[in-house]
Amino acid sequence: MNIGIDQIGFFTPNKYLDMVDLAKARGIDPNKVLTGIGQQQMAVADQTQDIVSMGINATLRYWDRVDVRRVGLLIVATESGIDQSKAAALFMKQALHLPGAVRAFEVKEACYGLTAAVMIARDYLAAHPNQTALVIGSDIARYGVSSSGEVTQGAGSISLLLSTKPAILALRAEHSNWSDDINDFWRPNESPFAKVDGKYSKEVYLDFFTKTFKTYQAQTGFNGNDFSAIVYHLPFTKMGFKANQLALANLDKPAQTMLSEHFIASKQLAMRVGNIYTGSLYLSLLSLLERATLTTPALIGLFSYGSGAIGEFFAGELQAGYDKRLSPADDIAMLDVRQRVSVAEYEALFELAARPPKANQVLTSDELPGRWYFAGTKHGVRQYRQQ
Repeated sequence: MNIGIDQIGFFTPNKYLDMVDLAKARGIDPNKVLTGIGQQQMAVADQTQDIVSMGINATLRYWDRVDVRRVGLLIVATESGIDQSKAAALFMKQALHLPGAVRAFEVKEACYGLTAAVMIARDYLAAHPNQTALVIGSDIARYGVSSSGEVTQGAGSISLLLSTKPAILALRAEHSNWSDDINDFWRPNESPFAKVDGKYSKEVYLDFFTKTFKTYQAQTGFNGNDFSAIVYHLPFTKMGFKANQLALANLDKPAQTMLSEHFIASKQLAMRVGNIYTGSLYLSLLSLLERATLTTPALIGLFSYGSGAIGEFFAGELQAGYDKRLSPADDIAMLDVRQRVSVAEYEALFELAARPPKANQVLTSDELPGRWYFAGTKHGVRQYRQQ
């Protein structure tokens, strides 16, 4: 039975900060940002965009092509939770008009969360082959104004519909995991911002990639030459580049060239959006599919990483006609029509969005018509509206 990705949708808010502007404001050589971490732009979420509104908007990108009656499972993965108890999935379920019988909940393990949701959904579909599963990764990466991690912030959501007749990517059964109790990144309850040991986190990321990639090859008999592309979780694009260099070791020249070119294709969207935590790996996959010329059934490797920490390597086979499920022109248009904000405007938006609105305050949005937004609270309950 084939189980895998049948639909994919992407959303990011309508504002961005140019990284050269940020570098100059912070007294940093712009090349340290553009080349050193590999970022050009950073998505900025204002007070009216949160994980729920972004997740709905990402799903609406393909929702008119979905048989809602077949959806049996909805999982939201996030590390930017809006409630300590109620799952963000329940807000989204109502907005998407999903039936009451749909199982809906939220999962967390840093940036690995969406992969955890994918694996749960895969097992669910193996037991319920006539149904589909909706999994959404939605996050806002905030480290603080002028913090060491400021240049790796971002915001966005990736929505995936999984089925037993996937039109995009059929997931292979094999997978390799490695986890350990590591304090490279965490966010205590009392802190609105994450705490990170950047150098340590880079070392753990590469160590976990090496372990899981080698184990996966031992399990399957594949080697690096068998992959048409490998996509990575990209907290910043230079991180994926370093992992990809490890994957290239001992490969023949054609394979090195192909994997290098396809990595470049896979990082293009992240360069303009920044870190979206749980959705970052799948944003890389989307960027690859929209920008590379791939033949089917190409074998695509995926490395998922979540600080704290867990890594997983798995793979999928590209399906014939996958490009018919994609909307590259619409994705570029969404990025191109965003408002460029100044550093001062970004700082003001950041400060406002980092704290809850006043009780019963009604928020209005400048998002495009049809997009959902967070409209404030009413008697302590979060409100969502469509523009």
